[in-house]
Formats: sequence, structure tokens, C-alpha cells
Amino acid sequence: MAEEGRGQEKEDAASPLSVERVFEKERVPKWREQLTFRAFAVSFVLGAMFSVIVMKLNLTTGIIPSLNVAAGLLGFFFIKTWTKLLDKSGLLKQPFTRQENTVIQTCVVACSGIAFSGGFGSYLFGMSSVVALQTPDVNDANNTKEPSLAWMIGFLFVVSFVGLFSVVPLRKIMVIDYKLTYPSGTATAYLINGFHTPQGAKLAKKQVSVLGRFFSFSFLWGFFQWFYTGGDSCGFSNFPTFGLKAFDNRFYFDFSSTYVGAGMICPYIVNISLLLGAILSWGIMWPLIDKKSGDWYSASLPKSSLHGLNGYKIFISIALILGDGLYNFVSVMIRTAMAFRQQMKKKDAIIPVAGVAAENGTNFDEERRNQHFMKDSIPFLYAVGGYLAIVVIATPVLPKIFPQLKWYYVLVAYIIAPVLAFCNAYGCGLTDWSLASTYGKLAIFIIGAWAGAHNGGVLAGLAACGVMMSIVSTASDLMQDFKTGYLTLASPRSMFVSQVIGTAMGCVIAPSVFWLFYKAFNVGSPDSEYKAPYAAIYRNIALLGVQGFGSLPKHCFELCCAFFAAAIVINLLKNVILPKKVAGYVPIPMAMAIPFYIGGYFAIDMCVGSLILYAWERVNKAKAEAFGPAVASGLICGDGIWTLPASVLSLAKVSPPICMKFLSRSVNLQVDKLLGG
Repeated sequence: MAEEGRGQEKEDAASPLSVERVFEKERVPKWREQLTFRAFAVSFVLGAMFSVIVMKLNLTTGIIPSLNVAAGLLGFFFIKTWTKLLDKSGLLKQPFTRQENTVIQTCVVACSGIAFSGGFGSYLFGMSSVVALQTPDVNDANNTKEPSLAWMIGFLFVVSFVGLFSVVPLRKIMVIDYKLTYPSGTATAYLINGFHTPQGAKLAKKQVSVLGRFFSFSFLWGFFQWFYTGGDSCGFSNFPTFGLKAFDNRFYFDFSSTYVGAGMICPYIVNISLLLGAILSWGIMWPLIDKKSGDWYSASLPKSSLHGLNGYKIFISIALILGDGLYNFVSVMIRTAMAFRQQMKKKDAIIPVAGVAAENGTNFDEERRNQHFMKDSIPFLYAVGGYLAIVVIATPVLPKIFPQLKWYYVLVAYIIAPVLAFCNAYGCGLTDWSLASTYGKLAIFIIGAWAGAHNGGVLAGLAACGVMMSIVSTASDLMQDFKTGYLTLASPRSMFVSQVIGTAMGCVIAPSVFWLFYKAFNVGSPDSEYKAPYAAIYRNIALLGVQGFGSLPKHCFELCCAFFAAAIVINLLKNVILPKKVAGYVPIPMAMAIPFYIGGYFAIDMCVGSLILYAWERVNKAKAEAFGPAVASGLICGDGIWTLPASVLSLAKVSPPICMKFLSRSVNLQVDKLLGG
């Protein structure tokens, strides 16, 4: 007994932060017991709520911060309240476990993820005539498709499940053999494990209270602002904070609690990169190029023309995005190849992952997790059979939805998809960076060029982008969930079923939410709050694929090449050349590119969020770390949910009573004279 005690002391000393020792005496429920009605009821409510929030972010700027903390907190809060009430009434049959919490988290993220990967702010809406008519080129009926609830739901059901089956056989290799970290999945698991300890439950209760207060504030602030938006360019969102000239160049604080909250969640360097991109483009480049009107391009062109200033805005931002995407793609491929080479050289080698040291043998946590992770295996034949069944259905069905997307385009996409899904899932495990949009853009170029403009190449390319993005995105999401389940002892089967159910919910909820926005607001208009900027960017990538570079305005190609090369050089400086202490201050090209087309107003909002968090950390770092994500999530969720009543009021033709607008003194004098006369 003494030897056994000393052995356990030695093991605990070697692993002082053992999580599973805390839960050792708790029974782990069977996989079917982890899938409860209450879990999916809460997941449906939270999935719908987060779909509204993601859709709003998607249609305004396309920047979507992680909402995992909010999803975990609210899932824990709702079920904990539910079980407490049942316990008091003596009706509680099953306690709330961390495994059930993980099921909720997985289902909610899968559901709300469709609002992003479904392409409502990018490739899917890029097919519409609203976006197509902003450019005079290739906007015929063969290259456009109007949004419709029926075909969008059908399309999502056909393409959204393939990625789930493509990586299921690799779960043991990725999680146990290679020990990939999947940073977001790991962080979510530690969050959930923390909730279910006595100390963690107390902190979670306080965090939910803070989230609720800021949710209420943000919702009421959105309601208050609505009263002043009774006309075009009215309200606090058009407040010329830095003067009217800066406002004309889209530099102003628009009082959006959504983006202040997003700024508190996103890393400082992301927000600084956004601001630098806004200054470089709207502060320097566009005013200079605008002076070339009549020389570089015709002064009589409409603002939306790709042959004028708008062409420089869109294609230079695309060049930065593609340069950054290409660098990260090559970087991940090189790391993948090197890791496999090491694995082949030394059979028991651990793939080098940032922050994780190679270990010989396993500790108590690892042994317990490996045992439970391998207990409920998903048969290989089920995964292969599921993939083939969906391919057999999708190959003839997708050309029915998009006649321009020939069956052999679809078949080629599904043949290469498992390889790309593996690469994306593997790269995500190493870096936490999903390259789903990069693979989607690659599909746009290949299929668009293959089809050609006269055969509907723009539409075919955008549809192929949707197929590829859905596959590789859901594959990496599922592997993140497997990692979360591994660390919380949730069964892989319950994770897979939860992901399937969440995806099915999202295939109905996300198009319905988009339809609400589409009918209630002027989505896609350059002057609207809901500009859907990435829809224009994705469509123009497709145009570039079918038309080539000859369609660009004067000197635009040279500028695009310069910015494409600059994106690669900046990444090399950041990741290879400069020391880590200095590299942390180098901006991110992908983030810099976003304001090139949209403007700097949201970057200012996000920098205000960063400033608030920085000041809070200086005063009380512990409280800032504990409650900062809850405050940010409350600000985002409250403003996002206000969109629902705002859209209902718009559909009911209820207009705000006041228009608050800002004019220059000279214009104001003219208005006064006109009214006086």
C-alpha cells in the first residue's frame, strides 16, 4: 500500500495539474446518455441566436470573432438552471455533466457555423443580381442566380455533411497518435472542464451575470439608436466623429457595440492591422488614385464600376488576401510534409506542436482519455459508406440547382476534397488556422476558368467554391470537436451525432435568418448598413478567373502584383526572419485587406474595444481575463439580437420617428434658406 501511495504521489508530482483526478469519482455517461432532449432544445435556441449574430457580422464586415466562450457560458447556464429547478421539484433524473455540456457546445457551433460557411455574405450572395449589377461585366442571366429559401436549404443539405464523413477515420491518428493541439478545441475543453468544478461553477455564475448585464445594455442601446434612423444616412452610426472630410473617407466611430465587443475578443495585432489597412487605403491610396480620374480611368464612370476607383479598391484587397492565403497554404503544407517526414523517420516521434513537448509514455489524464476516446469507435465502413452515398446523391443533384455546374465538375471536387479536408484539418490542428476560404477561392479559379464566361463560369466557380468550402470547413470543425470531446471524455459518437444534428439545424436556420435580413433590409447595396462586402469580392474573384487580368483598370495589375508580393514578404518577416519579440508587432496582411473595400469605421470601433480591454488589464489583469470575454460577448449578443425586432419593424413598415443627420455649415445655411423661402 505504501509503495502504491508513493507511486501515485510520484505520478501526481509529474502531472500536478491533473484534470481527470478531479473527475475521477464521477461516472462517465454512455454515449447515448450524453445526447439528451434538453441539450438539443438549448442548442436549437442558442444556435438560432448565434446564427443571427454571425449573419449580421457576415453581412456588415465579414469579421466574425470566436463566440465559443458565450456559447459555453450560456449552454452551461441554461442547463444548470433547468436541472436546479427539476432537482428542487424532485423530478431530476439525470445530472448535468461536462459531456452533455460538450454536446451542446458542438451542436451550437455546428449550427451557427453554417451561417458563415453557407456563403450568405460571400459566394452564395455573390451569385445574385444585386451584386452582379454593381459591375457591368458578365452579369447576364447565365451568370446570376437570385436567392430563394428552397434552393439554398437544398444546396446546404447536399454539401454540408460530406466533410464530416471525410475525416472520421483519421480521428485517432490526429488526436492520439500525432497529439495535435487544435488550440480552439483545447481552450473550449478547458473552459467546460472548469465550469464543472466547484470553483469554476461559481466563476461561471458571475460571468453569466456580467454577460447578461452587458447584453441588456447593448440591446437597449440598439433600441435607443433606432429612434434616430428615420432616413438615409441618419443616426449615431453616421456620426462624423473626426469631421465631415474624415467621414467622407469612412473614418468615424459609429457607436456599434458589436464591433467594440469584437475588438475586445480579437488579438490587439488584428485590430491594429485593420486600422493600418484603413489608413493606408482610405487615408493615402484612394485619395491619390482619385486624383488620377480622367487619366488612369474615365471620370464619367459610375462609382460602382470595376474600371474606375472601385476596381482598385476590390482587386488590390483581393491581391492582399490571396497573397496572405497562398503564404499560409504553402506554410501549412511544408509543416505538414516535415511532420510526416519526422513521423516516418522515427515511429514513436511526436509531431512538433507549439507549446507542447514530446513525452515518452502517458500520464493518468492521457490514459483515461485514450481509453474513453477509443471505446466508442465509429466504424470505418460507416464513414466511407456515408461519404460515397452523399457523393452519389450530390453529383446529379447539384447540377439541377446550378445547371452551369456540370456533373463532372462536382465529381472532380469530391475526388480531391478528402485530401484537402485532411490538409485543412491537420493544418488547423497545428496552427488553429482554417484555410477553408483559400481552398474555396482556388475552386473559383479552377472551375470558373474551366467553364468559361459564356458557359456560366462565374456561377459555376462560385458554386464550386461553396462545395469546397463546406467540405473542408466542416472537416476541421469536426476534428476540433473530437479534440474537445477527447479532453472532456465525451464520446466520439456523441460528438459526431451532435455535429450532424447541429449541421442539420443550421441548414434550415441559417437560410431562414438570411431570408429575414434579405427581405427586411437593403442587403448588398454599397450604401446599406448590410453591404455584404465579401459577396462583391468573391464575385470579382470569379470574374478574374473567367476574364483574366486584361479587364483591370490602368496600373491596377501592377499595384495588385506589388501588394500580393508585399503580403508574402510581410508574412516572411513575421514568421521567419524577425525575432519573436519584434515579429509580434508586424501587422497581418489578411486583416489589413478588409478595410481596403469597406472603410475604417469598424476598425476604429474594434480599436476602442482593444483600448478598453488594455486599460482594464492595466488596472486589474485577473478580472479582465476572467470577465473580459463575458463583457465582449454580451455587447455582441445584445446588439445582434436587436436585429430581430428591428427587422420585424422594417417588415411591418414601421419607420423610426427621427432622422439625426450631420451637415456642413455651408450646406446647413442652404437648407435654412430653402426652408425659409
